[in-house]
Amino acid sequence: MSNIDLHNHVIPRTVVDAIARNPERFGTRLEERGGKRYFDSHGVLCELLPEFCDADAKVAWMDRVGIDISVISVGPPIYFYGLKPDAGLEAARLANDGIAQMVARHPKRLRGMAHLPMQDPDAAITELERVVKEYEFKGVELATSIEGTPLADMRFRKVLKTIEQLGCFVFAHPYQCLAQGWMDQYYLRNFIGFPLDTTLMVAHLMFSGALDDLKQLKILLAHGGGFIPYQIGRFQHGFKARPEPKEETSSLPLDLFKRFYFDSLTHHPQSARHLIEMAGADHVVIGTDHPFDMAPADPMAGIDAIPGLTATEREWVCELTAKGLLGED
Repeated sequence: MSNIDLHNHVIPRTVVDAIARNPERFGTRLEERGGKRYFDSHGVLCELLPEFCDADAKVAWMDRVGIDISVISVGPPIYFYGLKPDAGLEAARLANDGIAQMVARHPKRLRGMAHLPMQDPDAAITELERVVKEYEFKGVELATSIEGTPLADMRFRKVLKTIEQLGCFVFAHPYQCLAQGWMDQYYLRNFIGFPLDTTLMVAHLMFSGALDDLKQLKILLAHGGGFIPYQIGRFQHGFKARPEPKEETSSLPLDLFKRFYFDSLTHHPQSARHLIEMAGADHVVIGTDHPFDMAPADPMAGIDAIPGLTATEREWVCELTAKGLLGED
């Protein structure tokens, strides 16, 4: 059995070099301090560890923690949705080419996930078609919102439809904390903001009717799905009790919930147990968030600690669900 990680981040050298050459164009910077290199992660400097951009270092880490295959996607600090469309497209192409280069170095251990310039949906479709044709990427990483606009917005519908038509899946990962107030302290923008952004995205996809229009689209949610697996019953009750959520859809939230996939990154074994009970092991995959500081030190130990995990459930979580999404089953 293979252990397959679908939530693993990179910042390819192609992007790093482009930022170093022209930080103004990409609206971010690199800094050297004490012989180490740092990048701007939403206003906070984060060390550019070798595992972000060196395929050999990434695979060495995988060997240490027992991960057999990693599906790599860009880190949220380089989504670059706020750039002008031409710079956004350039950044996306650099990211995708850099990911493909990393995969080519270790094709048995790494898989690539596409990054799209979502500030220009037409350019996003063109870039998606290119990378699917040239690199055979099966996953597409999208933020849970695009510069404050929900992914469910009609502006992005044609991108989602193209992803669906090409047989790819979406990996939805937050990058902004949309909620304001009381979030600036204690790193709450990550602890609460990121799971909340995922929850808001799911709610908008459900209640807007977007999922009714995208019946075959598979969406993988980061960080255990935010608050959705715990609060889906509230959505269901509210849908039946209130008129507002029925304005654009007649689909029950619990039925739509069954369409989502989730990574296992809940940071607590009992929470992961609840996730499996709610979603089914065939809709859960390994997620490590490597190499950001919210990644667990020993991801496979976290899987082993899930109470009552059966051999069949483990096979689904560690391998079979991921293979299904990747079209490798």
